[in-house]
Amino acid sequence: MAITDTPRLRTPLKTSIATVSISGEFPEKLAAIAKAGFSGVEIFENDFLTYDASPREVARMAADHGLAITLFQPFRDFEGMPEPHRSRAFERAERKFEVMGELGTDLMLICSNVSPVSLGGIDRAAADFHALGDLARRHGVRVGYEALAWGRHINDHRDAWEIVRRADHSHIGIILDSFHTLSRKIDPNSIRAIPGDKIFIVQLADAPLFDMDLLYWSRHFRNMPGEGDLPVIDFMRAVAATGYTGPLSLEIFNDQFRGGSAKAIAEDGHRSLVNLMDRVARLEPDIRIEAPAMPDRVVARGIEFVEFTTSTEEKPVLEALLGTLGFARTGRHRNRDVDLFTQGDIRIVLNTDTDGETFAGASYSVHGTNAYAFGLKVDDAQNALVRATALDAAAFSEPRKPGETAVPAIRGVGHGVVYLLDDSEDLAGIWQREFLPVDPTVAGQSALLQHVDHIAQTTQYEEMLTWMLFYSSIFAIRRAPMVDVVDPGGLVRSQALESEGEGRFRVTMNGADNRKTFAGKFLAEGFGTSIQHIAFATDDIFATAVRLAANGFQALPISRNYYDDLEARFGLEPDFSDALRAASILYDRDERGEYFQIYSRTFGEGFFFEIVERRGDYAGYGAMNAPFRIAAQRRLARPAGMPRR
Repeated sequence: MAITDTPRLRTPLKTSIATVSISGEFPEKLAAIAKAGFSGVEIFENDFLTYDASPREVARMAADHGLAITLFQPFRDFEGMPEPHRSRAFERAERKFEVMGELGTDLMLICSNVSPVSLGGIDRAAADFHALGDLARRHGVRVGYEALAWGRHINDHRDAWEIVRRADHSHIGIILDSFHTLSRKIDPNSIRAIPGDKIFIVQLADAPLFDMDLLYWSRHFRNMPGEGDLPVIDFMRAVAATGYTGPLSLEIFNDQFRGGSAKAIAEDGHRSLVNLMDRVARLEPDIRIEAPAMPDRVVARGIEFVEFTTSTEEKPVLEALLGTLGFARTGRHRNRDVDLFTQGDIRIVLNTDTDGETFAGASYSVHGTNAYAFGLKVDDAQNALVRATALDAAAFSEPRKPGETAVPAIRGVGHGVVYLLDDSEDLAGIWQREFLPVDPTVAGQSALLQHVDHIAQTTQYEEMLTWMLFYSSIFAIRRAPMVDVVDPGGLVRSQALESEGEGRFRVTMNGADNRKTFAGKFLAEGFGTSIQHIAFATDDIFATAVRLAANGFQALPISRNYYDDLEARFGLEPDFSDALRAASILYDRDERGEYFQIYSRTFGEGFFFEIVERRGDYAGYGAMNAPFRIAAQRRLARPAGMPRR
């Protein structure tokens, strides 16, 4: 299948990251940065000073990893200082230039002055920088000036550029940082007036939107481009319009990142830069932009199937639950111990190849019965795979038997698998080709379930941004606002990802901080498995509830107090409230529509099903009902038949 719509590559994208962005000792940082695919590294001075090695040894270490040292930073409180501070600032600068010579880097960052003794004035600052430029030229180095968002006199890149322009020195340029511009809501289009050759380096960071002190926001909550809410794409479109061709570097201050995996954070950073420049290249077709060739983000149409791995001993429990939900066993795999259950457009696959030789078997041996894989319907499966691997996602494959289709796939959350399916002949016909039809066997009647509304994946909180970036960089999806779910054991952060356009792929990502929460307990006892619940859609929740009851389905019982409060809060008619209570249906509504939910009881290590109905244009997930669902789940003991491993 041809790869379509790929931007041309002018020269290799030059990527860099500051050592302050990731955790670990200095050698560990360099190794992680190089392995993630970066071509350069910014040396943050404190990382260098606290490491017991000479500048030449550090230069050799970077070179051994194939890394160019793109920047030495930061140099503080330089411009506009009265004497004797001014003379001392020049002395400090000369010493740093000498160190830079041994490090093998030619660029130093000076951030705008925050000293209470500093003096204002554009011309005074420009004169200081012109004099510093002469000193820098003698040492064969350059100086970039950056406007800190909280600078005492200069906190706007437009003023910083005016100082650089008036300094008028070949060894003095400007350094642009997306956070400092966007956090102050400065129009990034003002960057387009700066000549590209006077931009010495571009630093990038995103951040969630918070109303807080700029310095505190910057020092604790930055994240990778595409992980926050700042218009970093618009910033980079403006930079690209200047003709800038230098490195793109990440400078991320984040408490979570400092305590996380250096390898994972570095990989996220590289993925974020590649994705960012691909997005910019598509939005600026008239500008030649350095962006790797890859297909565009692929439209995710919906979930084609969900696959469970289980044992022959535990399979009857899951089959029985599916029966009460109205699923019929309609197919048997030609070559494997795999059964297909269907209802509406929903496919549930039960895989009992658990001898350890297959990935399903390996997943069962670690996690027990779990939903370890799902199939995602996309516009073009091969393009999705090519884009995913270009963004450093791990491709997945395992040996196929004769007559079996090699379905494109990537590794996903919780060591799971995301299969990629489209309408091509090979992939669209897989169900008829690989599964033998069987006489439908079902314990009861159809429950009128139509399709998978969404899946919920649970992960450690510190991994949430990783997986949000994973999905949003590969697929054309948007992020819903993050919400806090109150659990008696602590907070769980939840954020939904949804298809753009007409697709109906939805996944809610839930980040657990500790095992005291229901989500955290699922992670701990399932040893890291990811899909915690699957929500099926119906057009008539009350008719579905009647059929579920007839099938012997045991809904999660919800407290009477919930319904009394619900009736008062929404002004519900008593008859309507009574109908909700009788069927254990939870309810929510907003200005756009209504939402109905029924939950199954849990099985295994905390997995459960959900049935939902959306009326009107309701776009949420009933987050206000989550505490009541969690409380009900905590009240119930582990169902019989699913032993603790």
